[in-house]
Amino acid sequence: MVYGIIELINFAHGEVYMIGAFVALIVASVLTMAGFTGPAVLALAMVFAIIYSGAYGFTVEKIAYKPLRHAPRLSPLISAIGMSIFLQNYVLLVQTPDFLPFPNLIPELEFLDPISHIFSSNDLAILSITTLSMVALVLFVKYTRMGKAMRATSQDRTMSTLVGIPINKVISTTFVIGSTLAAIGAVLIASFMQQINFYIGFVAGIKAFTAAVLGGIGSIPGAVLGSLILGLTESFATGYIRSDYEDVFAFALLVIILIFRPAGLLGKTKTQKV
Repeated sequence: MVYGIIELINFAHGEVYMIGAFVALIVASVLTMAGFTGPAVLALAMVFAIIYSGAYGFTVEKIAYKPLRHAPRLSPLISAIGMSIFLQNYVLLVQTPDFLPFPNLIPELEFLDPISHIFSSNDLAILSITTLSMVALVLFVKYTRMGKAMRATSQDRTMSTLVGIPINKVISTTFVIGSTLAAIGAVLIASFMQQINFYIGFVAGIKAFTAAVLGGIGSIPGAVLGSLILGLTESFATGYIRSDYEDVFAFALLVIILIFRPAGLLGKTKTQKV
């Protein structure tokens, strides 16, 4: 989404994801000590993570991108990398460099007992919430007033300004939406992995960018498809070969697909009109 509108990668996106995971851990710990259990802890932890991450996404856009809106393209790119390093080290100093245990916030479902050896509650939660988020985002972009403004800004920022679209508001909204989705993913993945540290954002950001390129930059279903293919490739490489080779096969697959389909699996090649 961010790349489609400003044509720049938000390198601080992974750190916003990481911050969402830490916020969820803090909230879940406080609620557990207060006596809360079950879905209430998951819901409240995710709500706080979404709010906090959305605020960080908004702030990152205002500090690292908006002042450099008309600067050379390299300037906001360097600014975003600097913001990523700053947030990463900020959490390192405030929290700890060590891995912290993260509770499994997703309750076990009884109807999954017969197939729990192949399909867990975490798997169901990740698949269902990812699907719902994707559908909601597609509907938002296609049918809402802000979604149409986002598509117009993506197609031609100058003409969008001339017809009265507030592109600064559109860009800020895009960053907030992307950050809230990162928070949802952070809570689900942290609950699945059951550990977090200050560095998880960098790895997640690289994998997310790879998945988006694999599926097709600008395609929301393509990003989800690219994530599934990337995850399955890593899983098969880990299971049938060695865990050391999971990244090798994942990025090799990316290179192969981009050689034969540069726009990605569901991406569309743009035609330059002159």
